[in-house]
Amino acid sequence: MKTAPAVLTIDLDALAANYRFLRDRAAPAECAAVVKADAYGLGVDKVAPVLWNEGCRSFFVATLGEALTLRALLPEAIIYVFDGLLPGTAPVFAENAIRPVLNSADEIAEWAAFCAETGAKHPAAIHIDTGMNRLGLSGHELEQFLDGKTDTSAFALTLVMSHLACADTPEHPANAAQQTRFAQAISRLPQVTASLANSGGVVMGADYHFDLVRPGIALYGGQPSEACEHRFQTVVTLSCRILQIREAGAGETVGYGATKTLQAPTRIATIAAGYADGLSWLLSAGDAVDGLHAYLGPHAAPILGRVSMDLVTLDVTGIPETHAKRGAFAEVIGPNVPLETLAGHASTVNYEVLTNICRRALRRFIGGEG
Repeated sequence: MKTAPAVLTIDLDALAANYRFLRDRAAPAECAAVVKADAYGLGVDKVAPVLWNEGCRSFFVATLGEALTLRALLPEAIIYVFDGLLPGTAPVFAENAIRPVLNSADEIAEWAAFCAETGAKHPAAIHIDTGMNRLGLSGHELEQFLDGKTDTSAFALTLVMSHLACADTPEHPANAAQQTRFAQAISRLPQVTASLANSGGVVMGADYHFDLVRPGIALYGGQPSEACEHRFQTVVTLSCRILQIREAGAGETVGYGATKTLQAPTRIATIAAGYADGLSWLLSAGDAVDGLHAYLGPHAAPILGRVSMDLVTLDVTGIPETHAKRGAFAEVIGPNVPLETLAGHASTVNYEVLTNICRRALRRFIGGEG
């Protein structure tokens, strides 16, 4: 750690606590976990075993490759792949006991044909579109399925799911509309496990829970919406070392493009982080735009000028040298700088902030199995 210019601390105890809250909130529905994109960039090899030890048995990933990695970690887990069945991949799913989420009539037909040929009723999920127009059965395909005209008898249908488009805005009318459409569809599919809720859906209430919920961002400490009253525990803290402290005078400029002109003598700290580490260029500060504040201990330090690929400059004027000195750490994501704060400054979402953190930051796991 002494040689690392940036350290990403991942609190596995906080992860476990967030899972327990979601599990208890969703009960009696089953609480699965979304661990796609290497557990949102945190490391599925560390995250998945912690969730398994907390009683999570069903996991969702985006790709078959991710599923194979997860299968090696958790031999007994139920694993679903959101991206579904690419042509010719059915044998790999079956050989590794991985369940595709079938998103179209073509995928259903291919999976059914494979199961019929092999004489085994391999399990799969079906995704029905209730208004997002991204993946899933919609229009004619959905009606054919609900009317029983789509033959699924050759395989084991273990889950029917849909996905909320506006769960980050609980008051959006699309949520209630999707819930109603999904409930109506499920009423025509007796004895099938149903799943609609992501993190936002879990906290919106029991009407969205059905039989299984699929939280993702909330597990990792992200708030699923501004309206969410529960504050999920902080899982990630990104701390970057101060490389240099310098003094600059009034009228001097800072950074590329000379976009920030100093109005008074200023003490500047340059830290080892930039947009290559996931700190968006949009966090830059100019004469007319305020940037993000990093934290040196309890002290806020605003960004000065543009974010570079590997460097960010901070105004540390007035901050004690015990915190603002060469080699000290500045917090750019963490308890003082939540994912949502950084996302707001960068005009993005907390999901992108989390998954964009560069691999060159040293991963330091605390708690759990770390």
